[in-house]
Amino acid sequence: MTPKHTYRLQQSTDIDAFDDTPSQPANTEGLIVGTARGGPASSAQLREIRKNALQGVRSRAESTVGSGKLKGKVGVITGVGPESGIGTAAAKLFAREGAKHIYLGDYDDTALPNLKKWLESTYPPTKITILKADAASPPTISTLISQVIEENGHLDFFFANAGVSQIRPRSTTFDVNKAMADLRALARPVSAIDEKEFEEVMRINALGVFVAIKYASEAMKIISPEKGKSVPGGSIILTASIAGLKANAGPIPYSASKAAVVSMAQTAAYDLSGYNIRVNALCPGLIETDMTRGMFTLAEAAGKSDKMGVLNPAHRQGLGSEVAQVALFLASDDSSYVNGQAIPIDGGLSSGVPYAKMKL
Repeated sequence: MTPKHTYRLQQSTDIDAFDDTPSQPANTEGLIVGTARGGPASSAQLREIRKNALQGVRSRAESTVGSGKLKGKVGVITGVGPESGIGTAAAKLFAREGAKHIYLGDYDDTALPNLKKWLESTYPPTKITILKADAASPPTISTLISQVIEENGHLDFFFANAGVSQIRPRSTTFDVNKAMADLRALARPVSAIDEKEFEEVMRINALGVFVAIKYASEAMKIISPEKGKSVPGGSIILTASIAGLKANAGPIPYSASKAAVVSMAQTAAYDLSGYNIRVNALCPGLIETDMTRGMFTLAEAAGKSDKMGVLNPAHRQGLGSEVAQVALFLASDDSSYVNGQAIPIDGGLSSGVPYAKMKL
């Protein structure tokens, strides 16, 4: 049964998917607000192109043939829990590309054993270590980094991907009512957000990134010629969000924490000048992951799946593997001159401004 929506989630990436108002008919002014301008004339063409584009992304993500971009490299990825998440996609991609040893951590480690088993059977040359970890705990990250150095002699990349959009009770079940409650919570005004929640979101999203930079950067200065690293350096990759760049992409705690991540990427790049350590932030837009699955479930129930992401020029949502590809670029030597950047991965959404399309 199609749920009846009685709210408007003010986020430019998904509001069309949950708007119960009938499509605005053409009138003498011919204005329709909130649709991507240009492109194919018919909605059928748009849906077909969208479907084929997403199928192509999924097909490429399933490939197990790599090119050795990370051969011999050792690193850490945090926030590796949900199957559809960016962290899991990055773990698969980094192993495919020949990483020597990858440490995978998440606060909820339920899915990690199966992921480890799959990675080791699919990519035997890559050693996988998993651990239950609070990415914002300094002792936990410090101990992990010490373990990496003790076991490998060097650290080459650290993908600080762990994060939350809001604080909510953990649950293994999922239904439409829960999804609706989560979306309503995201749409709360600032007056309805408790200070403790703000602190916890900042702790996980911002402190976790600070801790990663602090401890990973020191380890990246260590060389180990006998184990393949004769020049200090490395790549620290931070997951921010377009919510850290623009308004209307998330609630205040989330947006503030992601703006902090962008700032830390820029500031740390200069703080680590001369050490050959690069720090960059990824800024995903609407990505279909466990964090956003409520939106997609509700859109599907309402028969509006093809409306998700329609405000960006790509006219669709992104997938975790597409973010992972940019993380791979940053972790590899291909990006050796990319530093201190906040890179949007949003289908082009943040490249424009709100507008009203003329329907002619």
